[in-house]
Formats: sequence, structure tokens, C-alpha cells
Amino acid sequence: MTINQELLERLFEAAKGNPRLRTNLDLRTSAEDGSQRMLNAMLPGTEVAIHRHPMSNENVILIKGRLDEVLYEEVTLADGKVTLKEAERIHLCPEDGAYGCQVPKGVWHTVEVIEPSVIYEGKDGKYGEDGSEVFEPR
Repeated sequence: MTINQELLERLFEAAKGNPRLRTNLDLRTSAEDGSQRMLNAMLPGTEVAIHRHPMSNENVILIKGRLDEVLYEEVTLADGKVTLKEAERIHLCPEDGAYGCQVPKGVWHTVEVIEPSVIYEGKDGKYGEDGSEVFEPR
């Protein structure tokens, strides 16, 4: 397989047909592969829940487009409730020379898609079996 413009256009077309406005392409070599390696094509307006991966860093490389990777820190309020505060916003744009980032293990994060974008995501642990958590205020 070659990752080229034709493949990216097919992924964008698939994302347009998905109510979530995104689609992914699994790049693992077998179902036994214990990692997550994929291309994720996302359109503006897609909503990626704030989440974290407590057992692995996540490597994000932007192949095409423009997006912000948004990192959060937990804040405990006076009433004991836990909320999130934006800690860092990493603007990724290959045309500007900003190609990717590493989200540290356990850090809450999401993406905000500015224009149709394709990222390569890599981390340890299979999707659904890696301990990933979606943020729910408590």
C-alpha cells in the first residue's frame, strides 16, 4: 500500500459519508498485533471526545490538513468536583513545518479539525483493550 493523494481522497470521501465526519484505516499487519496504528481522516465539525490513554503515549503525525491537538489538565474545584482546563494547544500544519506531536501517557486530549485532515496515530495497546478513558465530569 502506498499512502498517496488518491488514498487520502478515498478516506475523505468515506469520512463525508460517516455521521461522525471521520473514518480510519487500520495499518496493523494482523489482528494479533497489540498496537494501534492507523490513518484517521477527519473533517471539520467532527467531535472527538476528550480522552486519555493511561498505559501509552500517543504519537500523532499530520499527513495532510490543519488541526489543533488540545491537551488538558485536571482541576479539582472547591466543591470537590473535577473538571478540565486547557493546558496546551499544539497547532499542526505541514505547510508551516509543524508535523506532529506526542501526547504523553495519561494526558487528557482531543483534536479540533480546522480543515480536512489525515493523521497517523500510533500507540501501544489494541483499541478497546488499552484502558483508554473518556472524560466524564465528576
